[in-house]
Amino acid sequence: MSLVTTIRKSLVPVHPEGYPFIAFAAVIALVLLAFSTFFGMIAVGLAIWTALFFRDPPRVTPVREGLVVAPADGRISQIGLAVPPRELDLSDTPLLRVSIFMNVFNVHVNRAPVTGRIERVAYKPGIFLNADLDKASEDNERNGMVLATPFGRIGCVQIAGLIARRIVSFVREGESIGAGERFGLIRFGSRVDVYLPVGTRVHVAEGQLTVAGETVLCDFAAAPPRDTAYRVS
Repeated sequence: MSLVTTIRKSLVPVHPEGYPFIAFAAVIALVLLAFSTFFGMIAVGLAIWTALFFRDPPRVTPVREGLVVAPADGRISQIGLAVPPRELDLSDTPLLRVSIFMNVFNVHVNRAPVTGRIERVAYKPGIFLNADLDKASEDNERNGMVLATPFGRIGCVQIAGLIARRIVSFVREGESIGAGERFGLIRFGSRVDVYLPVGTRVHVAEGQLTVAGETVLCDFAAAPPRDTAYRVS
C-alpha cells in the first residue's frame, strides 16, 4: 500500500458543500501567518475546525424493512408528543417527536431516517433561537420533509440553531430515498426532529448519543405502535 493511499484512507471525507468555506478559512490563515504567528495559528485552528465541521464519514445503515434510523449525529434532547409543523400537512394532532440536538463538533450531514417516497418538502423562514429549546421547533428557520412508507407517513424536520444560518436540502418532492441516504445539512449547529406515529416504541432515550444512518430509533416490523404515555410539548 502506497503512502498516498494510506493518507487517503486515514482522512475523513469532506462534503463538497464545505469546500468554499474551507478554502476561505485557509486563505485567511495564510494571510495572517504572513503577519503574525500567533493570530495565524489561531486562524489555522479555525480552518481545521471548518474542515472537520463539513466532514462526511461513511456510514453502514441497517437495511431491514421497518427500521427507522437517526437522521443526525448528536444527542437526543427530547422524546415526547408534539404537533408537527403546519406546513408539512402531516397531522393536526400530536405525534411522537424524537429531537436530536447537534453541537458545532458533530457531523452535520443529515441522513434519511427511513426508506420511502418524499411526499412533501417545505421550507419555513424564522428566527435563530438555541435549537435545544422546545420552542425552536415552532419559531426557528426550518426545512421539513414527509416520507410516505408502508408503515405510515414519517416527518423529518431540520431546524436552524443559534449559530446556524442556512439549511441545505439535497432532495425534491416526488423522489424516492433510502434509509441512511444524505438528504441535507445545516450550518453551523442545529437540530433535527423526527415525527412518528403515536404509540411507536422507541429504542432510544433522552441524553443518548446518536450516529446518523446507524442508530436505530424504532422498529415498526418488530413491534406495532401501542399506547404509550409521553409528555406533550
